[in-house]
Amino acid sequence: MKQSLHLTDDEAEPPSADNALPQGSTHELPVSYRHQLFPHVSDTEWNDWHWQFRHRITTVEELSRYLPLSVRERTRIKLVTAEFPMAITPYYLSLINPADAKDPIRRQAVPSVHELTGEAGREDPLEEHSHSVVPGLVHRYPDRALMVLTDICPMLCRHCTRKREWRKGGWVQNSTRVKAMVDYIGRTPQVRDIIISGGDPLTLSTRRLEEVLAALRAIPHVEIIRIGTRLPVVLPQRIDVELCRMLSKYSPIWVNTHFNHPGEITPEAAAACDRLLRAGVQVNNQSVLLRGVNDTVATQLNLCHSLLRAMVRPYYLFQCDQVRGTEHLWTPVETGLRIIEGMRGHTSGLAIPNYVIDLPDGRGKIPLSPNYVISHTKHELTVRNYEGHISHFANPRPPAVTRHRPVAPTTSGVIPVSEEVTDENRTGVRP
Repeated sequence: MKQSLHLTDDEAEPPSADNALPQGSTHELPVSYRHQLFPHVSDTEWNDWHWQFRHRITTVEELSRYLPLSVRERTRIKLVTAEFPMAITPYYLSLINPADAKDPIRRQAVPSVHELTGEAGREDPLEEHSHSVVPGLVHRYPDRALMVLTDICPMLCRHCTRKREWRKGGWVQNSTRVKAMVDYIGRTPQVRDIIISGGDPLTLSTRRLEEVLAALRAIPHVEIIRIGTRLPVVLPQRIDVELCRMLSKYSPIWVNTHFNHPGEITPEAAAACDRLLRAGVQVNNQSVLLRGVNDTVATQLNLCHSLLRAMVRPYYLFQCDQVRGTEHLWTPVETGLRIIEGMRGHTSGLAIPNYVIDLPDGRGKIPLSPNYVISHTKHELTVRNYEGHISHFANPRPPAVTRHRPVAPTTSGVIPVSEEVTDENRTGVRP
């Protein structure tokens, strides 16, 4: 049902819609408001991931206990949550500055009325359903497959790609469906890389998750298992010793997590990543470019430097998927290109993620990069560096390759000198 809402010009204009990139953010370094917002919660409760999960903020009435909300804001949030539910862990809520309505952490967690007013976007822009070979298993690339084990997340990110699943309520794939996925992978030998995602698969019990990992590891051609999870960001307490000990048994496992802002890389989050690394689990980060959250060079540099200090590799910077209800968080592609260009040369290549678009209709990812090549001939490239200086780079040509052909002796019995064949010759005989 299309909602009818009246927005003022100021409300309808996202915070960084102008061409000038905003100046950093109000929340560049991790700050916790835990003791202000949750003064009576003990350390034991706070560090228990089950307590965090049970006490998620899911209603506007609960939210208004922690954040100052006007009557109009409460009305609008209630309207949005009827279409797109809300869930925020106390831990993640404690990272929001209650006095800042434009806090970048808040923009990822608290529903916005713009989720109902956007005209663009699709339910399933990546066409995951059309690439599902059995329920829950997406097989798009030849050697990789995606297992979606649940739609349950401790926090419902406002930019979620699978926002369409929220209205179905929480579900977990049953044993029969998981077996069907594993059976398909087992009889498809070209699949060597499995991505387990959700929802968030780490919301499953450690025992249940281990059953899936053990079944996958029993398939000889499965080389790599990747887990897509945002729990190091929104619920780092879940990355406990028991989980890490279990994961270490099924190496090689890679975790792709999802920090979007340096304010999320708290000591607790960094410690969670450290526990994974010490268990032999490599940790990459896949951030999403979001308007008003991380759409400046300064914020991205801060984010990527903070990730490296936590020994997490900045892997991808995704252009936000064009999901219905997320339009207010989209940025022009030019913003992403300017960010990458602003980072290149000002930090090491290790700190620069691959900026990619996941194409509509399930056509896969493509990388985007600023163009440093001004002209290009067979013999030379004219290029510019990060400071705009022009250079000329001689384009090496392939060396001539000498190939010795067996040559029969002449009638005089003299063996002639071997015939040399160059690349140019070869091109001539093999057009």
